[in-house]
Amino acid sequence: MLDKLAEIQRRRTFAIISHPDAGKTTITEKLLLFGGAIQTAGAIKAKKVGRHTTSDWMELEKQRGVSVATSVMSFEYDGAVLNLLDTPGHADFSEDTYRTLTAVDSVLMVIDSVKGVEERTKKLMDVCQMRRIPVITFINKLDREGLEPFALLDDIENNLGITAVPLSWPIGMGRSFRGVYNLRQKSYLCFSNKQNFEEIQNVEPENIPAVEDYQRAKLADDAATIHGALEPFSLEKYLRGEMTPVFFGSAINNFGILDLLREIIRLAPPPQSRPAAERLVDPGENKMTGIVFKIHANMDPNHRDRIAFLRVCSGVFTRGMKVYQVREKKEFKVANPLTFMAQTRAVTEAAYAGDIIGIHDTGALKIGDTFSEGETLNFSGIPSFAPEIFRLVINRNPLKTKQLQKGLRQLSEEGAVQLFKGLLDQKLVLGAVGELQFDVVRFRLENEYGAQCDYQAYDAAFAYWITADEEKYLREFQTDKPLRVMLDTDDKPVFLFKGAWEVKFLQEQFPKIRFYKTSECRERDLIV
Repeated sequence: MLDKLAEIQRRRTFAIISHPDAGKTTITEKLLLFGGAIQTAGAIKAKKVGRHTTSDWMELEKQRGVSVATSVMSFEYDGAVLNLLDTPGHADFSEDTYRTLTAVDSVLMVIDSVKGVEERTKKLMDVCQMRRIPVITFINKLDREGLEPFALLDDIENNLGITAVPLSWPIGMGRSFRGVYNLRQKSYLCFSNKQNFEEIQNVEPENIPAVEDYQRAKLADDAATIHGALEPFSLEKYLRGEMTPVFFGSAINNFGILDLLREIIRLAPPPQSRPAAERLVDPGENKMTGIVFKIHANMDPNHRDRIAFLRVCSGVFTRGMKVYQVREKKEFKVANPLTFMAQTRAVTEAAYAGDIIGIHDTGALKIGDTFSEGETLNFSGIPSFAPEIFRLVINRNPLKTKQLQKGLRQLSEEGAVQLFKGLLDQKLVLGAVGELQFDVVRFRLENEYGAQCDYQAYDAAFAYWITADEEKYLREFQTDKPLRVMLDTDDKPVFLFKGAWEVKFLQEQFPKIRFYKTSECRERDLIV
């Protein structure tokens, strides 16, 4: 086996986040292209002729042109092993992205130079800062007329609450875009519409060739302002999530992507320690630990399989090893752990801390499950968040009831949607953050499970999980509200509220009942 500590230090496990249409999936493709993982980038524009981006492999993603599930891609470049997770940009799939952010050590944030910081980026950045995840920023679409670079830096700092420090600087934009100057290396990468990029080393701003005199003068003035007025880059602040290094480029033209890839390897941290309820787990420990952060059914439509994605947190995961499933308190043998290039998979002999592997699952695993080599460890859970939209499920074909129930259960276990079952009438209600989630579920039910359903609006505004110190108080509450107390897929009781006005009323009426915003029912999520 290879040297464990050296292998761990080679890992860079990061997610790509952005507002929809900022170019995130295109950048993913180009990182894979320059990293040698693929031979042809399947640009979104090429979909009419049958090509699709590597990370958007689901049939619905190909039809809609949007990412609806996180894709995992592992490849090697320049001595580093990169585990890249391309997250959904659409707000309707927030939970999938939030779960993914629990499995990475750093983040690449993509911003559209034309639009600047957008709403979705703000929400994702809140999660990154809550977890103190280091963030590298790539400002995309410099080939278009957009906001001035200093305005973009101000936009990042004012709207995202993080210090933005440019490590490269654009020369012009749109039709006058001439390239990018690396402020650290003092090198110039010349932009060409033919996608042949010439790099000139050791050149001062005032000596940049092949640009207009005013552009040369502006670059020299901007560089002086950056060095004189802006805070210098601090690796320590970046690693603490307080500062983001900023790079510029144009992904659609392949420009600046190779430099970005090199900077990710240089700056992004290797696997970090992970907190468990019992202790802090160091990646260099001898014994393997890991956490399941995502489950996906039917990745291979021919086999109708179900794959659990596990982040290795410490040690080495080897093929055929027996591990301890903490929740079930039993051994779990993994015969063929998988690595991924989106939908394409390969069996791996060994995975190190930081790696993302796939485990064939017959239904025994759940999101948040911890694996170890015998130790009882519970990594910080991955909660379900309170949904905002609800639909009653109507079965269109009673002969396919079993398929419908199986599909809804598996899709909810993936986190595609939340499923609630009535205590008395057994009715099935779906909860989601956005309308598109319901479309995804209906599409996948029909295409993957052979079941069809319709939806009816359901009179609920939000759902809170409920607990009490004594079981009798829960029974009293359920008896009083039998039609609105439901069970989630873990059989945890949930109450579906009709509006915010109802919360205080029920808190006064049932003071022994506690209401929580997430399924983990932690003190910080308590409704007071």
